[in-house]
Amino acid sequence: MISFLHNFSPSPNIFSLGSLTLKWYGLLIVLGATLALLVALKLAKYYQLKKEVVLDLAFWLIIIGLLGARLYDVLLELPYYLKYPIKIFYIWEGGLAIHGAIIAGLFVLYFFSKKQQLNFWALSALTATVLPLAQAIGRWGNYFNQELFGRPTNLAWGIPIDISHRPADYLSYTYFQPTFLYESLGLIIIFLNLLFLTIRFLKKQTVCPNFYKNQVFIYLISYSVLRFFLEFIRIDKTPILLGLRWPQIVSLIIIIISLILFFKSHVLVPSKRQS
Repeated sequence: MISFLHNFSPSPNIFSLGSLTLKWYGLLIVLGATLALLVALKLAKYYQLKKEVVLDLAFWLIIIGLLGARLYDVLLELPYYLKYPIKIFYIWEGGLAIHGAIIAGLFVLYFFSKKQQLNFWALSALTATVLPLAQAIGRWGNYFNQELFGRPTNLAWGIPIDISHRPADYLSYTYFQPTFLYESLGLIIIFLNLLFLTIRFLKKQTVCPNFYKNQVFIYLISYSVLRFFLEFIRIDKTPILLGLRWPQIVSLIIIIISLILFFKSHVLVPSKRQS
């Protein structure tokens, strides 16, 4: 695989038929969402949720999540999109920010749980458990689009980037860090960890009082830590604040809020008395 990545020059297109072109980016997002949904349907009973509820929730999460991901990216790159407004609709070229999807998803989970009178944390925990699987697969779309790669490298697994996709300061370099691969592998580990916890605690019916909340916080903290450190080697343009890239700032905010809520929930939940 290392040799393949080092020598293969990816194309964003799978095939073209007249004016219709099938893109790897879109296909991988659909594939990731589909596999995540299938796993969620398998796990639904452990979260005391009906499959019909999961399907309804998935529909809104995918639609609103994609809109949130795109809107977030547009706001970050507003001068560019004001100059080329038609590009707002070119989502097959990339530009779906996971932080925007997470924010939009939280709103969907809140209002969906209220409307259906369901446990918000149970819905959020199931979503958090399968979301990293969808992310891990979707990240490969960045590889085929030759975007969001890292700094130049001489490592054996460095990926070749066409000169048309290289930043102006790096035109003389050929091989770059495959940050998509690092993030994809990290997300697979996060997914497997959350899946293991689900099977261990829910399947065996040994649920701790804060299990649902724990699943959500584990995902948010784990992914934010992963993303924070990966941003040190990414070279795509993004706002800089206090010497940190914008995704690092957002990741730190998520980590801090999650830790506060995590410790708050554990302190406020009294432990059971020993009989």
